[in-house]
Amino acid sequence: MKENLLYNIAITQIPGIGDILAKNLIAYCGGSEAVFKEKASALIKIPGIGKVLANKIIKQNALERAEEEIKFIEEYNISALNYLDTEYPKRLTHCADSPVMLYYKGNADLNALKILSVVGTRNISSYGKSICEKLVKDLAAHDVLVVSGLAHGVDIYAHKLAVDNNIPTVGVLAHGLDRIYPSVNTATAKRMVKNGGLLTDFLSGTNPDRENFPKRNRIVAGMADATIVVESKEEGGSLITADIANSYSRDVFAFPGRTDDACSRGCNNLIQQSKAALVQSASDILRMMGWEEKNETKKAVQPQLFFNLNPDEEVLVNILKEKKSVGIDDMCFAAKFSMSKVSSLLLSLEFSGVVQSLPGKMYSLA
Repeated sequence: MKENLLYNIAITQIPGIGDILAKNLIAYCGGSEAVFKEKASALIKIPGIGKVLANKIIKQNALERAEEEIKFIEEYNISALNYLDTEYPKRLTHCADSPVMLYYKGNADLNALKILSVVGTRNISSYGKSICEKLVKDLAAHDVLVVSGLAHGVDIYAHKLAVDNNIPTVGVLAHGLDRIYPSVNTATAKRMVKNGGLLTDFLSGTNPDRENFPKRNRIVAGMADATIVVESKEEGGSLITADIANSYSRDVFAFPGRTDDACSRGCNNLIQQSKAALVQSASDILRMMGWEEKNETKKAVQPQLFFNLNPDEEVLVNILKEKKSVGIDDMCFAAKFSMSKVSSLLLSLEFSGVVQSLPGKMYSLA
């Protein structure tokens, strides 16, 4: 197990090999360890790997760096999650550029049924604070995991409110787990580890350099069902996160503000450009995601509807029987089917009147 971890970490430390190419290498070679034992002549034939990269793979010292990181992981009781592990955030696995490795300190379920990312400006206004306060307070009763980036402004305010309201919250870092940046957020980060966690794809010793933050944002967007932009200027990291979420076909919501307010211009632009749905409360988000609690008892689906189902369709129907509504990512995970297969099966079941699609890419029995 430790040997697998060594190679899994090492492959992320080879210069010029990003997450997409690393996963391609692993697939072609049959595992991380096999990549390091492959001959240069064979590596060159793999798509995306030329002579230069093949030589880097052969002559690198990534294994030494990986050994150092394993010592750090063991000393501080950190979970190292490979993209093929069951504990890895399954929503991220549907993103081509998802990290090969994640490092996690905490106790929150990274595959919780409902996950929302809350992002926004670093210069949060009183208006933004009031939105955050009501939003998080209203989410408290709905078993939602709140994700953000532990930055100044909306991020840390959302984290603090989540902890205060006993909502699990995960902070995604743009550096290693050997530090907290900004350091003023250290106290909140420690509280989050007890009711949530800290997550990163960077090794210890990594500084919070500017280029790391967009990489951090892809995790914030990719591990959530939807991204909520509370308050944002015309440019900023939260808009990058929203764009990434859109590229992943995830829902994006934004709170509108005054037209003359610079801190709301980014949100207003997202709504105007149809990049985000306008929301005014948590109830709007819950409704659009299909997460509302229904008072009325759902009518039992007639058993005869299921007589002509094939075995794969029966698997999905049985998953839907257990819950009022299920997201397509959760169905892929529970059924152990590919996204394309689940999508095809759901379409067939929808045409047959067995299932119905809901807002927020959710499905339920008809």
